Amino acid sequence: MTVPDVVTVGEAMALLIARTPGPLEAVDDFERATAGAELNVAVGLSRLGFHVGYIGSLGQDSPGRYLRAFMADERLDLRHLSMDARYPTGLMLKQMAADGADPEVEYFRRGSAASRLSARDMPAPDSDFGRARLLHLTGICPALSRGCRELAFALARQARAGGRTVSFDPNLRPRLWQSRTAMIETVNALACAADIVLPGLAEGRLLTACDDPAGIARYYLERGVRQVVVKLGAEGAYVAGADVEAGVVPGVPVPRVVDTVGAGDGFAVGVISSLLDGLDLRAAAARGCAIGARVVQFRGDCEGLPRRAQLAEAPARPGRTRINMETQA
Repeated sequence: MTVPDVVTVGEAMALLIARTPGPLEAVDDFERATAGAELNVAVGLSRLGFHVGYIGSLGQDSPGRYLRAFMADERLDLRHLSMDARYPTGLMLKQMAADGADPEVEYFRRGSAASRLSARDMPAPDSDFGRARLLHLTGICPALSRGCRELAFALARQARAGGRTVSFDPNLRPRLWQSRTAMIETVNALACAADIVLPGLAEGRLLTACDDPAGIARYYLERGVRQVVVKLGAEGAYVAGADVEAGVVPGVPVPRVVDTVGAGDGFAVGVISSLLDGLDLRAAAARGCAIGARVVQFRGDCEGLPRRAQLAEAPARPGRTRINMETQA
């Protein structure tokens, strides 16, 4: 085996997507898919040709076996993915939303196998996973449990100590936290342990108490983060930091939004892949906008994530439509 380009840690969930519109309690027919912000990013990067290692745990049950097979098919490095016979795999239900609205989602993840992760699951610093070029974290993993929180911070410290790059997407999930104060303090602490931070505009306002993208970026840059990309939905993204001229990178119009879930993860795929390719932050944000725009034109979280040959394809025809890159995933 070889050293991964990227390692991430999180909770992969089985996803049931409603085949008909309406409230979830009225739906009789669902299709099976996959969910999980970190899983979406891992799949997207793998499809672009990067070697991606995934740290996680699944239940030894049919959803867990389904997810593991999917992850193997997507060529993820699963050396640090465990199958737990004691605890179940997380499950997510998603509504079929109309006219590009954010769909209703419901989670069944309390007490899941992934929530049992802890610092004991951390790869050794001199292992292949410990020497990955980039570690990608989100604010979801530390919200799952105390053990997951300790693991996320330990991974960040280890990566920084080894001179590796750390990217961080807040991915705020208020329902997973005991309080808003705990969420803000923990997520900001993890963000400030990263090199690159990718907040959405609404997330950034909540986390920093700054109203505008420049203020949000400045908040993190003053605390040691090297680069910040603030997602602005259909308007694009604001970039600031080392070796980049601060400003807005325009968004990409789409003819029709099918499903907004996963757009922010697609954006992260674009930014991270570009930086690994040696592009500057403005080019990275532009690719992020393009992939995010492509993702919202598909029903599932991963279905719109492109292969390398598809990067040059125009993601949409003229006609701007709202894109929310902060929706649940």
